[in-house]
Amino acid sequence: MRILVVEDEKKVASFIKRGLEEEGYAVDVAYEGDEGLDMATHTPYDLILMDVMLPKKDGITVIRELRGRDVATPVLCLTAKDTVDDIVQGLDSGSDDYLTKPFAFAELLARVRALIRRGTQDRGAELHFADLRLDPVSHKVWRSDKEIDLTSKEYALLEYMMRNPNQVLTRTMIAEHVWDYTFDSFTNIIDVYINYLRKKVDRDFDKKLIHTVRGVGYVLKESD
Repeated sequence: MRILVVEDEKKVASFIKRGLEEEGYAVDVAYEGDEGLDMATHTPYDLILMDVMLPKKDGITVIRELRGRDVATPVLCLTAKDTVDDIVQGLDSGSDDYLTKPFAFAELLARVRALIRRGTQDRGAELHFADLRLDPVSHKVWRSDKEIDLTSKEYALLEYMMRNPNQVLTRTMIAEHVWDYTFDSFTNIIDVYINYLRKKVDRDFDKKLIHTVRGVGYVLKESD
């Protein structure tokens, strides 16, 4: 899942980015409203965390312009403005939720999970492919009855593949959905993580599920 954080306070933005990445999300950051508008318009995000008080273009204006451009990505407003009128204005602008600063990070994570589940039908439902099972709520994975211990990045990569089974995923597609805006897709990091997954998901089983499409990318499928 890929998230855009639009926040002008760099310490706050860094704190949110680090915390979300520890949970397995790919996170991009914009520090100005117009930059956030441009990134959200041209990149398919699963969620946007939007500060209200931003330089160059405030968050409310950015949300309204996104909705005017038919960008339906869920938006969570983050702001110190906490009056009823402020909250109503934020929701009426097209945001999906509103969280006032300061906030507990555990609450932010809960709201993030809820909005992402709401953003895609059955986002919170378990994923099944062959004898592979993934629970998006608990972040647990099983092959047959064996639980597989994955790092946050391995989990994010496998979840993306399980949401797109039998579809060839290029390295660019994987980079855009699992890593962040600054990731260099020409490195071999994606290949390294695919190998990590293979060792954990396929090595102890006769039927291999993760396959290489030479010169193109990777695919999750049951047959060679």
